[in-house]
Amino acid sequence: MRHLSSGSPEFWLPPVTCGLWIKAPPSGFQMHASLTPAKVTETTTLSTQAGAVYENAFNKIERDLRAEEGIANELDYVEQTSWVLFLKYLHDLETERSDRAELDGEDYTPIIDGEFRWDKWAAPKTASGEFDHNTARIGDDLIKFVDQELFPYLASFRQSATSPQTIQYKIGEVFTELRNKFRSGYILRDVLEAVDGLSFNTQAERHELSELYETRIRRMGNAGRNGGEYYTPRPLIRAMIKVTDPKIGETIYDGAVGSAGFLCEAYNYMRTDKLSASEYETLQTKTFYGQEKKGLAYVIGIMNMVLHGIEAPSLIHSNTLNENVMDIQEKDRHDIILANPPFGGGERREVQQNFPIRTGETAYLFLQHFIRKLKAGGRAAVVIKNTFLSNTDNASVALRKELLEAAELHTILDCPQGTFQGAGVKTVVLFFEKGAPTRDIWFYQLDPGRSMGKTNPLNDDDLAEFVELQRTHPNGPKSWVVNRADLDEATFDLSVKNPNAPEAEALRSPEEIIAEMLARDAETAQILEDIRGML
Repeated sequence: MRHLSSGSPEFWLPPVTCGLWIKAPPSGFQMHASLTPAKVTETTTLSTQAGAVYENAFNKIERDLRAEEGIANELDYVEQTSWVLFLKYLHDLETERSDRAELDGEDYTPIIDGEFRWDKWAAPKTASGEFDHNTARIGDDLIKFVDQELFPYLASFRQSATSPQTIQYKIGEVFTELRNKFRSGYILRDVLEAVDGLSFNTQAERHELSELYETRIRRMGNAGRNGGEYYTPRPLIRAMIKVTDPKIGETIYDGAVGSAGFLCEAYNYMRTDKLSASEYETLQTKTFYGQEKKGLAYVIGIMNMVLHGIEAPSLIHSNTLNENVMDIQEKDRHDIILANPPFGGGERREVQQNFPIRTGETAYLFLQHFIRKLKAGGRAAVVIKNTFLSNTDNASVALRKELLEAAELHTILDCPQGTFQGAGVKTVVLFFEKGAPTRDIWFYQLDPGRSMGKTNPLNDDDLAEFVELQRTHPNGPKSWVVNRADLDEATFDLSVKNPNAPEAEALRSPEEIIAEMLARDAETAQILEDIRGML
């Protein structure tokens, strides 16, 4: 189901469910009502077919890009694939809106017009619907058009858009941040033709495309340190969402949005076939908010949300830490915060001035931001380095104290080494609610029972027990409860060892080890002497 007009409360069922655009009743409409068993089977079949088509298309694009000298790594791959996919998505969206207007007997004014339309420059067609090789730009002409005409035209939308919340503004920002890295117009032509074969018209198609795009983001994260900034393991994200349990009508915020994994997974969690039309509109337009500093991450985040079904993502391209936390007002706050802020950093002094607890540690500044950005009664789940629990510097101690006093830190999930591939640091997830101070903290030590890495990544089953037990906070072999009153008031150290874990065997002293080695040497010498006597 798609909301095609931000100015109208009317919704339309996509062709996958009914074959026509049919206006839904303004209230009491249930999305699942149109999905008969036959149609569910049809949708599943379409999804399977789309998956094969899209996988083949993505593989072809990847092969093409390997031959492109302007594409150096996985980051470039995702970046350049993103802007091409984005323009094809816009074309399909505009086609849908035009069809709706025609059914309503209304005129439609396109967002992108003239020679900049997808079907004019990227995939021109003959009257019979076949690709028009005679009019299609290729080679140097194509690169010249993209660099000198198309990108400047699309970037100008940033100035002409009526509001930052419009899709026009998002177009302008995307093409202000990006530059075309294709050098061969022949390779770009091949990529355009492959993407033209993809469709964004149905939920099944979007699902398959989003899955493939996520795969590329994950590979980008595995490929290098910089790419890892954009990828948080999805099983961990899903567990954090299940615990915070967002509801329709609540707002969700990520101030370090990266590839928008938290917002996309939250959308998947909240979008069900039981939503009414008004609830779906709320989910689309009044639920997800984020900020991102880096240009490429911002573009990837927008594209990822678009592919997951969010038409005009409420993402802002800005440095979250430039906002003075003392200026945050009630209207700026959110019901739920889900985030994995960047670790390390070394923020400039002028940035640190925006926070009562001044530190160069980026994650600590973000945590202060999140505490103040959360509504009273709001819920948060934030990934942070496990050293936050025990560091003795003034900023760490002060921040732990503030968190314990400003919120109820009810759960700490201790993640094993290797949760974040290539990161080399251990992390924990802090779950807290804004309002009453902390009383009891439930610790859970995640132990998948295996070494984790690229071939053995974290999965949903690894976190199933944690999600289930988190509801009741029991004591067990992997979990325990610490009372706030039992913490050291001087340090507020939270690095509490598991009191329920079986005690490890005591280590032997060096003297004992040496004595055992000498005894074994003497035994070996005697055996050798006995053998010598038999010769």
